[in-house]
Amino acid sequence: MTKEPDFDAVVIGAGISGLYQAYRLREMGYRVLGVEGSDDIGGVWHHNRYPGCRIDSESEVYGYFWNDQLMQEWNWSERFAAQPEVLRYIHRAAEIMDIRKDYIFDAKVNKAVFDEKNNFYTIGFQQPYRAPLTARFVFSALGPLSTPQMPNLPGINTFKGESYHTANWPRDPNGFGPAKLDFSGKRVGVIGVGSTGVQTIQEMAKVAGHLTVFLRDPNWCTPLGNGRMTQERMDYIKSNYQEFTAKCDASLAGFPHEFIQKNLFDVPKEERDATLEELYEGPGFSLWLGAYQDVLSDPDANKYVSEFVAQKIRERVKDPQTAESLIPKDHGFGMKRVPLETGYYEVYNQENVSLVDLHATSITCITPEGIETSDGLHELDVIIYATGFDAVKGSWNRIDIRGVDGVALKEEWDKGLTTYMGMQTPGFPNFFMLVGPQSGATFCNIPRCSAMAIDWLSDMMIQAKEAGVQRIEPELAAAESFTLYATKLQGKLLLGQTNSWFTGVNQNIPGRDKREVLLFVGGNPRFQAYCNDVRENNYKGYVMS
Repeated sequence: MTKEPDFDAVVIGAGISGLYQAYRLREMGYRVLGVEGSDDIGGVWHHNRYPGCRIDSESEVYGYFWNDQLMQEWNWSERFAAQPEVLRYIHRAAEIMDIRKDYIFDAKVNKAVFDEKNNFYTIGFQQPYRAPLTARFVFSALGPLSTPQMPNLPGINTFKGESYHTANWPRDPNGFGPAKLDFSGKRVGVIGVGSTGVQTIQEMAKVAGHLTVFLRDPNWCTPLGNGRMTQERMDYIKSNYQEFTAKCDASLAGFPHEFIQKNLFDVPKEERDATLEELYEGPGFSLWLGAYQDVLSDPDANKYVSEFVAQKIRERVKDPQTAESLIPKDHGFGMKRVPLETGYYEVYNQENVSLVDLHATSITCITPEGIETSDGLHELDVIIYATGFDAVKGSWNRIDIRGVDGVALKEEWDKGLTTYMGMQTPGFPNFFMLVGPQSGATFCNIPRCSAMAIDWLSDMMIQAKEAGVQRIEPELAAAESFTLYATKLQGKLLLGQTNSWFTGVNQNIPGRDKREVLLFVGGNPRFQAYCNDVRENNYKGYVMS
């Protein structure tokens, strides 16, 4: 005789995607429980409260678009909203969904084991006071950038000053932003120059007595183009939300930018350069996702744009040697996610800022007094680690997920990542991933693209409920076919030939030096078409029983 689970569904995670998925399941009549490892909702926006943190999506296309009340009442204050405002928005959305009551907090999942006899998962928690629970279906909304990664350096815990990781920043106990820390007059060191590092460096340069940036691999950064959101523009947006969302849905990555349907060298040089100048000034990802159609796939076109951006860096940074250190040599423009900035390069012209090029020297260890390099000791009062995440797979790898015959998901993925539309892996029935490896929402404007994946999954779950389905699993052949499709698409873009978190390479993790297909880079419309074809053909590739 089989047992009944405690819940029909469990949603792991209370970020933007998890909250919406839990809401959809509840509204369609599932007995659902949300579990969140932290003490509150918000996901990355709850944890990442470092100074300068903000979205790189235009505010009007970042969020929920299924609730007219929220869309009409909410007024963004900036074109690219800062972290406190984004978190405040999420809290307001949760109020409208009345979803908090369906969650338990301080419940960090460390195990999910499939029971083949009963077709449900037993979920265990890191906190010893949390009893295990059972659920028929598991929806893991863990986030592709939610497992912080410290650098692999000796002596980190010996430092006597203040140290912070940007993804675990002290919080304001009475607000949505960072704690009110005073860095004025202090000697601050920042390790890391990805999107987070760039934002942090811009703010630290304003207040630190001296700021030392430890640079290993520079990124191509372009202006954010931020500004105040006028009420007139906000009113226009509210009257035309459908226009904005339709543009995002038709674009490669869910942003309001469209590639120019011409090849770069088919355009006269004067016109081409004028266009690049305009795109460089923003807003947002204008140059990355709105340039000529061949810039991300043709090496010569990419080299041209890379040299254009390199020249911008040389113009903005006064010291030629510093400028050259800030120009990437290991990848072309757009091969990694492009950090957006406001006066970032000008920071290096300030007398209170110095750059340590880790290609010319190297960090040997962290000492009680600061950071030791092969050139000597840099004495510091504060070290900020802007060293990113164990991206995309990391959040799933940290949980002991067991499927049919007790097979571990991490071990299966170590052999080679195979998914069906980035939503499930064969051999792991009833276990769904939101914004995970090979999902169309991962290389995308996540709130917009994840909502479409959640709506698709929710349609399937409605049919499953009506049919009394207790087990949903992808066929191996279907998953292999989808993964091959994702592999071919990635191979067409230059980013697929570049070492980055996009391709699973992480220098801070032993053994993570081989590229793999973690993203679906074929674009939003192509991913939607694939998913819709599966649905219209009676969910082909799935076995439901």
